[in-house]
Amino acid sequence: MLNKITRRRLAWAAFGLALAITGCQTVQTTRGGVVGVERTQRMAVSAQQVDSAARQQYSQILAEADKKGLLNRDAKQTERVRAIAQRLIPHTAVFRDDAPRWQWEVNVIASDQVNAWCMPGGKIAVYTGLIEKLKISDDELAAVIGHEIAHALREHARERMSRQMATGVGLAAIEILTGVRLGDIGQTLAQSMFVLPNSRENEQEADRIGVELAARAAYDPRAAVTLWNKMAGQGGGQPPQWLSTHPSHETRIRDLQEYSQRVLPLYEQAKKR
Repeated sequence: MLNKITRRRLAWAAFGLALAITGCQTVQTTRGGVVGVERTQRMAVSAQQVDSAARQQYSQILAEADKKGLLNRDAKQTERVRAIAQRLIPHTAVFRDDAPRWQWEVNVIASDQVNAWCMPGGKIAVYTGLIEKLKISDDELAAVIGHEIAHALREHARERMSRQMATGVGLAAIEILTGVRLGDIGQTLAQSMFVLPNSRENEQEADRIGVELAARAAYDPRAAVTLWNKMAGQGGGQPPQWLSTHPSHETRIRDLQEYSQRVLPLYEQAKKR
């Protein structure tokens, strides 16, 4: 027979797990495209909440960069980045109907960081370190921007927030059930089992959608391979792949080689237009 305390713990655990499950909505954020990204996602946070937060954060980042004289400092460089993005954006309609109507913004921030990102709703930033340190070509820059746009199309930020919320509730339920504080060990376990593998999957999806966007916009999708070879040449140690939010360089390059070939006919067609 279960004692009263154990029954109470079981009840709370069941409640916590039920909350985590029922609070999620199953959605299909994008169509698959030629690359076939068709995984359904579970969301516990609304798109409106995430988009609103992204707009606010983006405005803050731009204001801070502008205050320091780091925003769009090189007009020619900014024009180049925006022109590439504007060629990619119309092709987002292949994956979702609403995306071309997003309030897209594209800005360049002067920074040594080799980085770029696209917030939910189409708020893009490219860092000058990415352009200058990699001596990046237009095709390679299209691969980067396409990859980041893909994260926004797939609503990966919203998915990650939802997964972390569900994981936190699940850990709390386990602690109630067992009476053991999991602490840092529990958090590491949760990250390894749930959050990180999901993030690697997100990266793979963004890579695949990114090469399709580039190909449809008449940028050579094979440039994604040369780009990541350049990234690998930047050096720096990586954690084991199973504890990383990104695939290893070797895994990523193999996948990009396969999918860039898959969308090559789209590139050839686009060049003729």
